[in-house]
Amino acid sequence: MTTAHPVQDLDVQPTPLALLLLGRDADPRSERGVECPGDLPSPSDPDLVERARAAKEKLGEKVFVLGHHYQRDEVIQFADVTGDSFKLARDAAARPEAEYIVFCGVHFMAESADILTTDDQKVVLPDLAAGCSMADMATAEQVAECWDVLTEAGVAEQVVPVSYMNSSADIKAFTGRHGGTICTSSNAKRALEWAFDQGEPSAVKVLFLPDQHLGRNTAVRDMGMSLEDCVLYNPHKPNGGLTAEELRDAKMILWRGHCSVHGRFSVESVNDVRARIPGVNVLVHPECKHEVVAAADHVGSTEYIIKALEAAPAGSKWAIGTELNLVRRLANRFAAEDKEIVFLDKTVCFCSTMNRIDLPHLVWTLESLAEGKLVNRITVDAETEKYAKLALERMLALP
Repeated sequence: MTTAHPVQDLDVQPTPLALLLLGRDADPRSERGVECPGDLPSPSDPDLVERARAAKEKLGEKVFVLGHHYQRDEVIQFADVTGDSFKLARDAAARPEAEYIVFCGVHFMAESADILTTDDQKVVLPDLAAGCSMADMATAEQVAECWDVLTEAGVAEQVVPVSYMNSSADIKAFTGRHGGTICTSSNAKRALEWAFDQGEPSAVKVLFLPDQHLGRNTAVRDMGMSLEDCVLYNPHKPNGGLTAEELRDAKMILWRGHCSVHGRFSVESVNDVRARIPGVNVLVHPECKHEVVAAADHVGSTEYIIKALEAAPAGSKWAIGTELNLVRRLANRFAAEDKEIVFLDKTVCFCSTMNRIDLPHLVWTLESLAEGKLVNRITVDAETEKYAKLALERMLALP
């Protein structure tokens, strides 16, 4: 028999993080969810497609819509260009006549577009809650503390930061201030080669932010380093969970961050698909775990994946380890060429934050702009932009 106890009225206040995750607070320096103002049309409205077309037509050349590869098909159909995050930011910069850049992607991508476009252009994110869990895994405060740890260990002067494009403007600015560069999944090897050329190669160390897997895979798979050359810095542990000796011995200091989509794939997924589909080619993104990359047949960025499937012979079979929206779109695109394309894992895995950009949010955004109401503008302050742009320009200068 249980005894009922009176419920106490506890004065429990939600934390700032809880409020962000609930969409009840705003933090422009965070990739996490923030409130999205405005009344959205119903997702069941049968006229949504026509409303989007009409608003986009009314705006004409004043609007330029960017669609990331991982977006839903219902959104992609209205994109003027599609691509990965950096390609889209550069495409935006190449359209100075567009007053509004509507970025159908996530927050850090819109920040990069704002950094690379003119001051007169306005970058808009249809849903402010479209963030990136990976970018959230490295905050400006955490990275500043890491630099203090490196300084105390006596190695900071040897460290060149290399930050993945999938990072906040704050982290890009930190990278620029400390003589580092940005990289994409396509040019990570070139970025690391550049970093190690910034001093005596045997002495230089790289702090790779925020995706440990891309850093590890590039160093070991593409550049011939060993796993022992890499150490993992955990921002939630004192001194990152590392000793001064471990930091002095390391060549690659990897930040403990990962992609929630690509981190789901496992060696079991690879073995299972090989058993189910004899002769299948396993093609995965370099954000996957090292053991998954080692077990795959091919490894490359989203652009690499698309080009590989375009060049694949008819009748070939492929299991793709990347976000499901893109895999499904490619499967439909190449079905007529008798190319069998399947998702690597049996578990459905969309990028949940990328999927926040849906047709109701896009319609609301375009109609608001067509009515002269600027909504959900993404801006980067001048100081942050200065150093983030410096890091991006170093990447653009890579051979």
